[in-house]
Amino acid sequence: MKEYTLRNKKYKIRYNDFQRDGVPIIFIHGLGCASSFDYVEIANSEEFKEHRTILIDLLGAGYSDKPLDFSYEVKEHAQYLAEFLEDLALENVILFGHSLGGSIAIELCALCETRIDRLILTEANLDPSTRGQISWVIAQYKEDNYEKSIMRLIQFCESGMNTMWAASFRNWLPKAAYQLSCDAVLIREKSWRSMLYEFNIQKYFIFGERTLPSSDFEELPKYNVNVKIVKNAGHSMAWENPEELTSVLISCLN
Repeated sequence: MKEYTLRNKKYKIRYNDFQRDGVPIIFIHGLGCASSFDYVEIANSEEFKEHRTILIDLLGAGYSDKPLDFSYEVKEHAQYLAEFLEDLALENVILFGHSLGGSIAIELCALCETRIDRLILTEANLDPSTRGQISWVIAQYKEDNYEKSIMRLIQFCESGMNTMWAASFRNWLPKAAYQLSCDAVLIREKSWRSMLYEFNIQKYFIFGERTLPSSDFEELPKYNVNVKIVKNAGHSMAWENPEELTSVLISCLN
């Protein structure tokens, strides 16, 4: 892995950089996940051999630092990632974001759209989280007890509901998960959805087949967002069907 030190901070994010000659593709993972856990198989696939692929573990997650004095809202993540792109002189980037990582990708694109060639989202949060979404559940935890509540959630997932997510989530700072989730439920003056609609770049939104039906399947194309489906997968498509996700991603790059 490689390290990047945040500007004016001692904190480091860590990332895999599969350096090839093609256009760089930046992967941003979702809540409880890590790009180093989710996307290595895709990055090493034959289909991606022509593309430089950068898998970022967000601050507070995976192998990156987990400072207690950082504010883990979506915009804060987007800010240091914008600086990361600038400091690494990355241009014409293909930006990928999953779930709440998709919200971070949208905010990042808003900060540096001139650096972004296209935006690919897999079931990204476009609106405030609501009942039934895991970020909404975590946001309901009490501030003085969220660490224990998150641990109980992980243990529940380990019992068989989602063992892969539990394994990844154990490597998160609880504060990072809690603050990101609380941010996800807020109503914004300008929503991630409206930001996405305004971007003047190629835009893709990928659904897992098991997630459908969704009203966005018909709604998003009205705003020049190309919609695609990963067969035999739900929300966690990178684990459930990585081969099909790889094929769908390649179709977004051509």
